[in-house]
Amino acid sequence: MKWPRGLSQGADWTHVPQDIRAAALQYVRKVSGFRAPAAHNREVFDQTVDAVAAATQDLLDGLQVRGSTPARRQ
Repeated sequence: MKWPRGLSQGADWTHVPQDIRAAALQYVRKVSGFRAPAAHNREVFDQTVDAVAAATQDLLDGLQVRGSTPARRQ
């Protein structure tokens, strides 16, 4: 498996949580069809962004580049 495009091995991971959150927000906007949800949908919208970001972080934490140990970033 190749390392995720745009994420280089040994990179400074301090920016990744913000990138993951931005990608999750973009995904939820695309799927929901809303750039910004109405007030009555704000809670579920934000919860979904959090869930997608957490799932993405789990994925990245579990990815393994051939010949290396699992990428665990804390």
